[in-house]
Amino acid sequence: MAKLIDGKAISQQLRQDIAAEVSLLKKKGFTPGLAVVLVGDDPASRTYVSMKEKACQTAGIFSLEHKLPENTPENDLLKLVENLNRDERIDGILVQLPLPDHINSDRVIETISPHKDVDGFHPYNFGRLAVGKPLFQPCTPYGIMKLLEATGIDLKGKEVVVVGRSNIVGKPVALMCLAKHATVTICHSRTVDLPAKVGQADVVIAAVGRAEMIKGAWLKAGAVVIDVGINRIGEKKLVGDVEFDAAFERASAITPVPGGVGPMTITMLLANTVESCKKRMNKG
Repeated sequence: MAKLIDGKAISQQLRQDIAAEVSLLKKKGFTPGLAVVLVGDDPASRTYVSMKEKACQTAGIFSLEHKLPENTPENDLLKLVENLNRDERIDGILVQLPLPDHINSDRVIETISPHKDVDGFHPYNFGRLAVGKPLFQPCTPYGIMKLLEATGIDLKGKEVVVVGRSNIVGKPVALMCLAKHATVTICHSRTVDLPAKVGQADVVIAAVGRAEMIKGAWLKAGAVVIDVGINRIGEKKLVGDVEFDAAFERASAITPVPGGVGPMTITMLLANTVESCKKRMNKG
C-alpha cells in the first residue's frame, strides 16, 4: 500500500520557514507585498482569494486586495495592473482567474510586470522556465516539485508521465521535471493508448481535470502518483483525476485529494512573493 504524501503538513512547514524569512526581511526594512485582484463574484474564486489573504496575514506579508464588479471594463483592469506595476509596496501581482468573458486574460497577464508575476504565467517567465533560468515558477507545478523533494523522491533518470498539457500545470511541470533529469512524456485526453503510457511511468502527474480518469490498474507497481485534479462528485465529495482507492493499492506514494497538491499552491505563491521582495532589496 502507498505512503500518503501529506501536502498539508509539508505546506505548514514551508509556511513557517516563509514567515521566518519575512521576519528577517522586515528587520532590514523590507516588507513583502502581494496585490490580489478579483473581478466579479465567482464563489470558488472568492474563497480562494480569502484563503490567500489569510495566508499572507499569517506569514506577515502585506496584502492589498482589489475587488472589482463583474462588468469592469478591460481597460480599467489594465490601468489598475499598470498602477500596481509602479507601486513600490507591491512585489507580486495576482489577477484571479477565470476573468469574465469580456476581458482578454492573455492581455491582462501580459500587462503584469514579469518582475511582479508571482503566478509565473507571463510568457517571459514561461520562456525563462523553458531555457532553465526561471524568474518565478508557476505555483502549482512549483508545489509539486517541493512535494517530491520533501518526500525524498529523486527524479534523475526516472520515467515521468504528465497527463495534461495546460500552460498552468502540465507544460511547466514537465519542464521542471526535465530540469531534474527525468525522461518526460506529456499525455492528454486524446493520447492513443493512455493506459500503456501511464503504465510505463515511475512518476505519474495527473492534471487533466477529469474525475478518476486515470485508473489504478494502469499504474506500474510502486509508481509515485501526484494528483492535481479537484473534481466535485455530487454535493460534497471531492475526487482527483486518479482512481484513488485502486491506485493506493499499487503505488508506493500518492497525494490525497483534498490535502495533497492543493495546500502547496498558495504556499508557493507566498514563496514567490518573498523571493520578489528579496530581489527588490538586492537591487536597492
